[in-house]
Amino acid sequence: MRLRFSVLLLLAIAYTDHGFSQTKVVMKTPFTDAATRAVVPFPEYPRPQLEREHWMNLNGKWDYIGGKKAPDALHAVTAPSFVNPEKITVPYPPESYLSGIQRNQEINMWYRRTFRLPESYKGKRMLLNFGASDYQTVVFVNNKKAGTHTGGYDAFSFDITPFLTDGTNTIVVGVQDKNDGRSVSGKNGPRGDYTFTSGIWQTVWLEPVSENYIQDIRLTPDVAHGKVYVRVNSDNEAAVEAIALAGGKVVARVEGQTNTKFSIDIKDPSLWSPEHPFLYDLKVRLKDRSGQTADEVSSYFGMRSIRLGTVNGIKRPLLNGKFVLQLGLLDQGYWPDGIYTAPSDEALKFDIQESKKAGFNLIRKHMKTEPQRWYYWCDKMGLMVWQDMPCIWYQDEDTAVVRSEFRKEWKEIIDEHYNAPSVVTWVPFNENWGAFDVKEITAWTKQYDPSRLVNGNSGFNNNPSYQKAYGDPGNGDYVDTHIYVGPYGASVPDADRAASLGEFGGVGLFVRGHLYPVENNAYDMMATKEDLTNRYILLLNQVEQLVLYKGLSVAIYTQTTDVEHEINGILTYDRMVEKMDLGKVKEINEAVIHSSRKLND
Repeated sequence: MRLRFSVLLLLAIAYTDHGFSQTKVVMKTPFTDAATRAVVPFPEYPRPQLEREHWMNLNGKWDYIGGKKAPDALHAVTAPSFVNPEKITVPYPPESYLSGIQRNQEINMWYRRTFRLPESYKGKRMLLNFGASDYQTVVFVNNKKAGTHTGGYDAFSFDITPFLTDGTNTIVVGVQDKNDGRSVSGKNGPRGDYTFTSGIWQTVWLEPVSENYIQDIRLTPDVAHGKVYVRVNSDNEAAVEAIALAGGKVVARVEGQTNTKFSIDIKDPSLWSPEHPFLYDLKVRLKDRSGQTADEVSSYFGMRSIRLGTVNGIKRPLLNGKFVLQLGLLDQGYWPDGIYTAPSDEALKFDIQESKKAGFNLIRKHMKTEPQRWYYWCDKMGLMVWQDMPCIWYQDEDTAVVRSEFRKEWKEIIDEHYNAPSVVTWVPFNENWGAFDVKEITAWTKQYDPSRLVNGNSGFNNNPSYQKAYGDPGNGDYVDTHIYVGPYGASVPDADRAASLGEFGGVGLFVRGHLYPVENNAYDMMATKEDLTNRYILLLNQVEQLVLYKGLSVAIYTQTTDVEHEINGILTYDRMVEKMDLGKVKEINEAVIHSSRKLND
């Protein structure tokens, strides 16, 4: 979405001599109260496509030190002492109400908690897993440095086995996030539109594994040949067994080796689509030298294909060999109570349900990633996903470090979400923000994951005033413009790429009693719910004309919810009010999608 500046909201707070003493919720969601009561937030297993039976959730209350006097976390060689620490609720960022801290621009953050391992974990290797922590993270276990990680949007793990003792163990996590725009940050930085956040913002958990264990799996469906390709990665070579199930019944069972791709035949596959989001279950077992199961994970996959093709002489994206208009919502994933972190898994699911209820078949996850369970709900409920890479803000500063970190984290994000059938398109850059080597990175992304489409610079027609526009890279699978309000002026296809309207709409509505306490705005305004609904119907009728007669293949409306000052969502920011008649929205969406299908005839 086009960059607009706003003053960060200073929340009503109360201080004591040593820090924060209370927090005040500015705006509740339907999930706020339950989240504040939860002893362990997000109790669900956080990694649905690599799930183990035994694990220990570390979410909940941790000791916390933050603020200007907090020790430097980036260069720390020892864990600090915690004198009169505050309490923070992990995994909510400290800027949020739900964290219990609610303080802006912490920069250095320190977390501490203790744990005791069950007897059943003895003799196992112990992994300490983080869903995400923003941005530079260091971990100490029993006062010994266990590891470091750079990046705010990818998961990471440390093997902490050598540092553990019998009885009580102590974890200390330090995080530094300068929020200076010189690292990957998306909207979560000083040039972003909204309150930015720092620190741990996804689930933290412990996991016992065998000496040789399944580190990750890579699943690639091949619909044309009725196969799914599997690669199981581990430290050492070992035999593996993979079992595919449909509705609880075994449909295929194969044996293979770790670190080598093998295939599972899926006879007469049931294809995944938004209308029929069928998922196969998968069990993968790693064997030891005696043939016994040393490690077992549960997973799932969807059989679907996504590629470019030609329909009546026009380049179009084809899902399972057929063109269907990709009609979606721009989704930024912000919450008034958790900011960057949804209040709960039920809250993550809710936004997807509302998108589905309104008849959309696509979500563009804009400038951030989400916990893996968000992608699980898209997979399960049936919504295609365009996944953005969160941007850096400056093109030409600290390039030797920043650009290499951008590339590294982009690869990690692709790897982490590679198995999700819902993800159909990667978007490395948005509107030239911090854009560099776009043509090269677009080509690399396509080469690294040829099973999906790539949109190199969504909205290349827009550009921040403080930098030079990179513009259209000329490669990838889409030629993509952003038009507010639009939709006229959208891209047209060329000889090699489909046409996408990566953002349009942005029409606002004031809903009294559900406005965030800042100056509210949008690209255009309507007076009533009925007016806004009718305006949307008009826009979709115009989109249909572009699809039928100008070759448009994708249209993404701004946006799922209001976000702080922006009041152009189909829902209010607190998720309390549907701002349009979603029944009528669904009716027009389904009519236009149905119209697009007729182009295949």
